[in-house]
Amino acid sequence: MKNLAFLFILSVFLFFGVHANAQKISDGQTIEVNGMSVTFNILNKESIEAGGKPYDRYKVSASVKNTSDKAYNIRLSSYPQIVSNIGLVELNCINATGAKLTSKKIELKMKAQMINVTYSAYDKSGKFTNGIIPVTGSYYFDPGDTISDNAIFIVPQGQAPDVTVRSLK
Repeated sequence: MKNLAFLFILSVFLFFGVHANAQKISDGQTIEVNGMSVTFNILNKESIEAGGKPYDRYKVSASVKNTSDKAYNIRLSSYPQIVSNIGLVELNCINATGAKLTSKKIELKMKAQMINVTYSAYDKSGKFTNGIIPVTGSYYFDPGDTISDNAIFIVPQGQAPDVTVRSLK
């Protein structure tokens, strides 16, 4: 029982620790997060019905611009190398339902730098040929760069999206 209480308290502290760094953002607002300007906009709103209940469907857009002098880079050393930490900022819609396979958050990620690699191989007929394959060489987010993405949020009818922003870097 003591272990269960300890795990519950630890979970609560971790939950609030993650959300303590999050800032509220509303439609048309731009906020500064670790040298990055994050903008959130509502593009479209319509009323829908899902599962017999009324909802509001919002098409939203988010963008992040690197306003600092710091460049973010992840150089890959081998192929294929799996990289999972390319996210810059995350916009989380707290009251999104996720109904009809829609989003609850938007994660803005670094750009991929593609490199064309020439390789030699034998084709089906036995002839020696050269080919080109695009390979991801690195991920980057340079000063002045802007990254944007769109999503659909479905929220209970009469509510606007309640969105928070947090830095992943």
